Amino acid sequence: MKRLVDFLGSMIGLIFLGPFLLSVAFLVWRQDKHSPFYLAPRVGKSGHLFIMVKLRSMIVNADKTGVDSTSAKDPRITPVGMFIRRYKLDEFTQLWNVWKGDMSLVGPRPNVKRETDLYTPVEKRLLEVKPGITDFASIVFSDENEILADSKDPDVDYNQLIRPWKSRLGLFYIDHQSIWLDIQLIILTIIATLSRTHALAGIKRLLKRLGADQELIQVASRESTLIPTCPPGSDEIVTTRHKQKTE
Repeated sequence: MKRLVDFLGSMIGLIFLGPFLLSVAFLVWRQDKHSPFYLAPRVGKSGHLFIMVKLRSMIVNADKTGVDSTSAKDPRITPVGMFIRRYKLDEFTQLWNVWKGDMSLVGPRPNVKRETDLYTPVEKRLLEVKPGITDFASIVFSDENEILADSKDPDVDYNQLIRPWKSRLGLFYIDHQSIWLDIQLIILTIIATLSRTHALAGIKRLLKRLGADQELIQVASRESTLIPTCPPGSDEIVTTRHKQKTE
């Protein structure tokens, strides 16, 4: 049933959004005469690599810097890219991946291999399902660029501030997944484009109804400052992309 919903939903989305996305793609191409699409290698279900299609929001070859996490002040982001990122337009092209079967409409967000290589045994459960365009964490951390805006090392700060809770929310989704939950998360994702405050309130209510622990609910409400935290399955806070230190 989930695959049927994904297939029909992605096909309808591509039909209706196609003309608009092609118009934006033309603007991306016009600014530097390079491909408007960024073909991003990501880790999917069971650890298999796939190519995720995104509208390119950065300069050509931006990924060669070796930095995977992006802040709002990242100089690699182009003027058109700022518009694309503000309205999450690069996510819509991933409907193609959903239609193909690489991704689902709802599920933990796909990550780069350098990040999944850091996963704890507990976090590796995130790779038991297809990655999705949206989920709890996509709404809770839709301001990821702003969180990392003044970061001197976005990748490490991502692993300290965002990854621990993103993983916990992804694991919570896996434990409670259903078609009805997917529908609710899609609705909240649409609401988030209009009012992030209302979307976060909806996430908070949804987590409560599903029996989430108070700590997860509090962080998901984003009413307090994020602090460095251990990823699930570890008692160490990440300090580099390769090494960890005891908290």
